[in-house]
Amino acid sequence: MEFRHTSVLLEEVIAGLAIRPDGIYIDGTLGGGGHSYEIASRLTEGGCLIGIDQDEEALRAARERLAPFADRVCFVHDNYENMQGAAARFFEERGEGGTEVTGRINGILLDLGVSSYQLDNPERGFSYHADAPLDMRMDRGAGISAKEIVNTWSVQELTRILREYGEERCAAKIAANIARAREEAPLETTGELVRIIEKSIPMKMRARGGNPCKRTFQAIRIACNRELEVLENSLDDMIELLAPGGRLCIITFHSLEDRIVKNAFKRNENPCVCPPGFPVCVCGRVSRGRVVTRKPILPGTEELAQNRRSASAKLRIFEKKEGQQT
Repeated sequence: MEFRHTSVLLEEVIAGLAIRPDGIYIDGTLGGGGHSYEIASRLTEGGCLIGIDQDEEALRAARERLAPFADRVCFVHDNYENMQGAAARFFEERGEGGTEVTGRINGILLDLGVSSYQLDNPERGFSYHADAPLDMRMDRGAGISAKEIVNTWSVQELTRILREYGEERCAAKIAANIARAREEAPLETTGELVRIIEKSIPMKMRARGGNPCKRTFQAIRIACNRELEVLENSLDDMIELLAPGGRLCIITFHSLEDRIVKNAFKRNENPCVCPPGFPVCVCGRVSRGRVVTRKPILPGTEELAQNRRSASAKLRIFEKKEGQQT
């Protein structure tokens, strides 16, 4: 099927990046290239976009979409957690020196949502609306699949991820029923998992809060792709990559991601750990920039009407401090 994905908060992202025509930009979650198309179209001679995605199908679609800008786009098949290495290779190939990349990127974008293609393509296993093989990996050539998680992880570990990543109140019951079912035969499909979830959640709880499978599927997908771990471990490095005045724009789709981004931005704006009563800072920690968005930017009424999947999107923006290279 055709790779499609409606870019969320597109105008807000482009405005937030404050694009310089000769700047170097990174889209760490390239997807189908919707945001990147608008970034690349604003670049001129000397400007370049590094597009990173761990999904090879997304990269193929992005290459087609961004073909008019082939002279200013570099495609990288990788996880954005390896962004510093991708940037180093980019500058090395341009003959612009070694592996030191600190302070050389004018803007970075992360759109952390699952694409419409990934959700709607049954064989990827992200959706609870179709019976398909249990996979859920963004990069189908790496990592562990949902099948491995549900069939090999302990009840305690399953309960933990359902509770922490899915905020599922029936986590223990779902985990126990998964363990009971796999004793008879390994779970192979999303349909089997759906039936276990539905059996585990009381009818009165199923009647509210949307599809009862949403939270469990979210939790397993996050675990498969190490989504929260990668995000938390990458934010400081991305800020380090930014040139003075450069901006980091991140779109999140659930509270767990948004909390990580919000806290990291706040910590980089005000890293001081001195007790509040100290008259002067003695810890020596210096602010790396400022939070541009005191409150997250949300989709407007028109976008919500056109794309229901944008409803949970939040955009936060951080700007690197002028004159600071590290």
